[in-house]
Amino acid sequence: MIRSFLKNNYAKVREINRKYKTPNVEMSPWVKFSLLLLRLYLIFLVVLLGYKFFTLVR
Repeated sequence: MIRSFLKNNYAKVREINRKYKTPNVEMSPWVKFSLLLLRLYLIFLVVLLGYKFFTLVR
């Protein structure tokens, strides 16, 4: 079903992907800073989850 959709609309999908390839959203420095903090927090949580997993396995 998905394969037939892609075959029928391949050119249209390529055009949409080309149009939205690069983001064109303006972000203020505060938004960039907040996203950086969220990224660091996510990395911290993943490291903490891995640490907890490996300490429980041992």
